[in-house]
Amino acid sequence: MKPKPVSLKLAKALAVTAFILPVAALADITNANATLSAGQTLDLDTGAISGSGAGDITFTGTSITYVGKAAGGAIPGVTGQKAYSAITLAELQALAGLASSSPIAVSSLSAGNSIGSIIGVGTNGGNVSKLLVTALSANSIGFEYTTFGATSSGGGGGGQNAPTVTGVVNNYSFVPAGFPNSGVAPSSLITIFGTDMAAASNPQTLNTSAAPGIPTTFNGTSVSVTVGATTLPVGLYYALPTQIAGVLPAATPTGAGTITVTYNGTASNQFAVQVIPSGVGLDTYFGSGNGLITMTDAHTAVLHDYTNSAATGEKVTLWGTGLGSDPSDSDTEFSTTPHSINQASVQVYFGPIQAMVSYAGSSGFPGVDQINVIVPAGITGCFVPVVVVVNGVSSNFPTAPIAANNGPCTDATFGFTGTQLSSLTGQKTVKSGSVFVGQAISPDANGSPMTSNFASANFESVTGASYASASGYATIGSCVVTEVVSVGGVENETGLDAGTINLMGPGGTNVNLKENTTGSYALLLPANAITTSGGTFVFTGSGGAGGASVGAFMATVNLPNPILSWTNQGAAATVTRSAGVLVTWTGGTPGSNVYITGSSSGANGATGAFTCYAPQSALQFMVPSYVTDTLPAGTGTLSVENLTDFISFMATGIDYGSGFGFTGDLINSTYQ
Repeated sequence: MKPKPVSLKLAKALAVTAFILPVAALADITNANATLSAGQTLDLDTGAISGSGAGDITFTGTSITYVGKAAGGAIPGVTGQKAYSAITLAELQALAGLASSSPIAVSSLSAGNSIGSIIGVGTNGGNVSKLLVTALSANSIGFEYTTFGATSSGGGGGGQNAPTVTGVVNNYSFVPAGFPNSGVAPSSLITIFGTDMAAASNPQTLNTSAAPGIPTTFNGTSVSVTVGATTLPVGLYYALPTQIAGVLPAATPTGAGTITVTYNGTASNQFAVQVIPSGVGLDTYFGSGNGLITMTDAHTAVLHDYTNSAATGEKVTLWGTGLGSDPSDSDTEFSTTPHSINQASVQVYFGPIQAMVSYAGSSGFPGVDQINVIVPAGITGCFVPVVVVVNGVSSNFPTAPIAANNGPCTDATFGFTGTQLSSLTGQKTVKSGSVFVGQAISPDANGSPMTSNFASANFESVTGASYASASGYATIGSCVVTEVVSVGGVENETGLDAGTINLMGPGGTNVNLKENTTGSYALLLPANAITTSGGTFVFTGSGGAGGASVGAFMATVNLPNPILSWTNQGAAATVTRSAGVLVTWTGGTPGSNVYITGSSSGANGATGAFTCYAPQSALQFMVPSYVTDTLPAGTGTLSVENLTDFISFMATGIDYGSGFGFTGDLINSTYQ
């Protein structure tokens, strides 16, 4: 059954709003090498080494110091090449609360592939880096390093007016190259990143694909795709100096190919792309590939959000691109009779529950697909992950607000309501605080279990858009996946001073957390601070100085009791991605939840991670294959944690505060 053609007004709005994309650096500097002599500085965002002090870290001969806003530290308990390779972007971001601007003494470091110290750094460019110390002497220090989200200097580009292409991705998912579900499909919208690709002085007008259609030349720019002996023109929705959106023609063969941008007669580099039969990207409300999905009622075209959730049993429309080649509809012209595309192969999941698909195909606009589905019963919340699987290839994992009968969503586990989320995401800035205390058992450098007890508190201000686009929340019983290497939003974070933060707990624990950078507090706790009986910990903040600071607060966090035991830990050391992974446990706090995370890094530098939440009472959880299949084959980790419900606290100077306690285990895993 074909859909009713969407209204021109709605389709124009979708076409325009969906194409206002963040111009983010999607490439990494991966496993680069650098050697610094005393007095030299390394810019981790570009790879440049200088003696001017411009960059992120400086080697003084006796220490490593930070430049500007850069901060970091040696990561405790892990050393060597194997551990370095296993560290993911998500893990570095989780350690951000421990970052410090204090120098690292060279005497505290070790060097070499097997015992080299590992350092994490937040750069001045808003990215994060991991560094392995490979060589060390009185006069120099050598590193292997990866910067997630940075683009190396030294790339070509010709002259000032020569276009340079640096990235090509699905217009909605932004999954970078190197993942099993990356690549671009025929008849799909693609985004091209680069420099000098169009006229900067021309009005940056977005083409809405109104009749007669979209052009193949726009703002002095044209784009072609070549696969084998076939070269085809790409229809363009817009062309800006640093970003282009176009439609890959239906006749594009699958396989390895290239994209070339020509501006005013000058051709760019031939940028490598992999054309795949299908690979869906779902549109998101804030245009990031993560967070709130763009989803409308299939009959009224009303857009769903946190205060107008989709209802179970409702027919809704998902918007995106990448279902596959659509030779029945034009690559460049609007169609009044759009056709289905690979509908028999399309599977849609809301959390763990498969939905009934009534239509999957063209929306009538070149490159824009729509999928009409019935929202299944059995799962509600503010963060229900939605994923589309076509012929075994998964889309990105945005989240949908689902309620039994429309209205505001609720997600009691995380302490949020739809009304609160709508208010926060609409603000220019969101000020928040978080506290947690926990125990983690993870392998040391020799692979032996090591127990760490620690507490952390973080107070920050971020832009509303950055807050709204954050991924990681998933309604209980479901999973989300993170693959985008960009760390967009980090540069918009500002720490908020909360004064002195004290932690009191069972067994006489009474300590002050260390403030490493403004608003970021952390402390390793004594070995006896956390016992098998859990306990109650109380955070007390004195309040910071100045009008922009956080006021005094108190937050009480309970630790799980009894402590959960991961019973099939040995079986999880090897994960067959095509089969998913079963996790089983005993114990844990009744009524609490289990937090399951996994990550892997491939030989090509791609790193992915999944996050799942399960009720403790289930005593097991099956991570679906459509989740694990998105991760690259390689080495990584798998962890199982018992989380208490998120508690709320308030203080002047923040919009909301939350806290939780956890205990958990982490193991090294091979993903095959």
